[in-house]
Amino acid sequence: MNIPNVRTGQELIREINETRVPYGMLAIWFLGQVSVIVKGGDTIVYIDPYLADAPYRRFKPPLLPEEANNADVVLITHDHIDHLDPDTIPGMAKTRNDTVFVAPGYSLSALAEFGVAPERRVHAVTGEWRELRGLRYLPIPAAHEELAYDPEQDHRFVGYVLNLNGVTFYHAGDTTIYPGLIETVKAEQVDVALLPINGRDPFRLARNIVGNMNFREAAEFAVAAGIDTVIPAHYDMFEGNTEHPGHFIDYLYENYPTQKSHILARFERYVYVSDRALQS
Repeated sequence: MNIPNVRTGQELIREINETRVPYGMLAIWFLGQVSVIVKGGDTIVYIDPYLADAPYRRFKPPLLPEEANNADVVLITHDHIDHLDPDTIPGMAKTRNDTVFVAPGYSLSALAEFGVAPERRVHAVTGEWRELRGLRYLPIPAAHEELAYDPEQDHRFVGYVLNLNGVTFYHAGDTTIYPGLIETVKAEQVDVALLPINGRDPFRLARNIVGNMNFREAAEFAVAAGIDTVIPAHYDMFEGNTEHPGHFIDYLYENYPTQKSHILARFERYVYVSDRALQS
């Protein structure tokens, strides 16, 4: 079912540009799947922007790729088209000539094909903190459904820990839980995290639909990793690969009623406020 957008893409971009995000806060806009826009201070980061108006989407994108003209940094988690979109990246690359695109080694050749100049392509090396335009970020391996590693290209699938505006944000990308992931994320003292909940099964795998953690695993992960506020994702875009986010919330309510969570409405602006904002 397609639900009409309540505002134009230009209005959404204007809202992002005009939103003030004081220190200790992070503004997050949800575009569907695991595609989000994050703003802290004056820095705007797109993660896995998926704006293709494809017929197999369950709802239309909120803006056109060429309207996404305010990205300082674009972070790509892996090379599947709903994360590294061949319709979105070329439009964004043409619209603004100083946006920096960060991606795993497996994805860099695709960025080149999509028109991203060499000086604007950055290899997301796992385990290595880097800084770009007010953003500190750490790529960490993701297992979708397995870890895929090459000595030259590093990990094919990654998630990102972001330090932005005094807030630590974890975007898991597409992943299951593998040994060491909980400990790695817990060490970063994550304030807010976006975790996939669509799960996996042999029937989807037989159709080449690679899976992620399910809603129970995501909830348990959030608690075990000490995440302050958890946001479920990757449940709403494609028929046959969905999940009901209410199951995630119900599971937390029944088992971990003090764990904070938030379900993002499509295209909403959610502002996370940390204790550091209240102390400043």
